[in-house]
Amino acid sequence: MKSFMPKKNEVERKWYVIDAEGKVLGRLASQVAKILSGKNKPIYSPSVDTGDYVIIINADKVVLTGKKLEQKYFKYYTGHPGGLKLIQYKTLMRTKPEKAIIRAVRGMLPKNKLGRHMIKKLKVYTGPEHKHIAQKPEKLDI
Repeated sequence: MKSFMPKKNEVERKWYVIDAEGKVLGRLASQVAKILSGKNKPIYSPSVDTGDYVIIINADKVVLTGKKLEQKYFKYYTGHPGGLKLIQYKTLMRTKPEKAIIRAVRGMLPKNKLGRHMIKKLKVYTGPEHKHIAQKPEKLDI
């Protein structure tokens, strides 16, 4: 009996559209990370990117539970001394909600070259429109 190892060029990739309206950010991010890494497929291998493409629409209508809008901060460092920047999630969700979703999904992917390749298959849009009609994405309910 032989072990099956998927090859990078033999993997068939699908496109999925997910409507984020009314969805909780963390629960949405965990499901998207599973699809991006390919864990929803029977040919999953941790060393090969077997995942699919995901398009998230209505990112501005995603929900954070509890008091996270006031108490949680989006942190980043500019690289200069004293360059730690803090943005409250209430402000971030008002100005750039796609950044919050990308950051949540990226945290659930592997921290290596494979994870950096997986996050490039995620496309996030604030409104109900996207520009990937030619790929014929399937609507996915989460």
